[in-house]
Amino acid sequence: MVDLKKEHKATLARERFKYTLAAKFFFISMDIVAGRKTTLSKIKLLEILASIPYRAWENRQYKRMTCKYKKEELVNKANKIMHWGREAQDNEYSHLLVANEKMKEDNMKEAWYLSRIVSCTMVSVYRLLSFFMALFSIRRAFHFNGEFEDHAEHVYAKFVEDHPELDEQPVKSERVKEFGDFENWGDVFRRISLDERDHRNNSFVFSGRPEHVVKYEGMPELPDMPE
Repeated sequence: MVDLKKEHKATLARERFKYTLAAKFFFISMDIVAGRKTTLSKIKLLEILASIPYRAWENRQYKRMTCKYKKEELVNKANKIMHWGREAQDNEYSHLLVANEKMKEDNMKEAWYLSRIVSCTMVSVYRLLSFFMALFSIRRAFHFNGEFEDHAEHVYAKFVEDHPELDEQPVKSERVKEFGDFENWGDVFRRISLDERDHRNNSFVFSGRPEHVVKYEGMPELPDMPE
């Protein structure tokens, strides 16, 4: 059993990863669009973008496997990436649904940047970025995703810290209960923060940088690093 409050404090105490210039530019761009303050609308934007790289990698691996299906080593490596990517993108999509349920519960209106035109434009741009990063260097793409997930982990941890009232708000939504058995919304977002740490860890393993993994008691088994 994972102690969510303990790991939440650990995230807050841990310094953020030393982001590359590309990652810093990306995060600043998000702040320009959505504001520096973390809101549920900004969280939804974060989750809309979060699953895109995993889908891009899955499509790329399918193409490689189809063209080079006789190369067993390549197929095995591609399968590892695809298996991880499918689980991660499903998890990120669950986060999006959870954030949406909280907004519905609070009768909150979506921010302007979640309009169909703006959000679809951002998705298209990020999809192209993810595609070309993976085409240029798949390991570099994994590393960038590790930075993205480290950022997301800290965003959620700070969101819970800034909203202590979440611990007094019981979970009533059946959709959220499908995500996990939580007594209050504070623990829901703590769990999401820890999910992002898992994605972060896996991204760094696949990028060939396992020394960046942040371990904790009860964490899932890390994937084997593809050779």
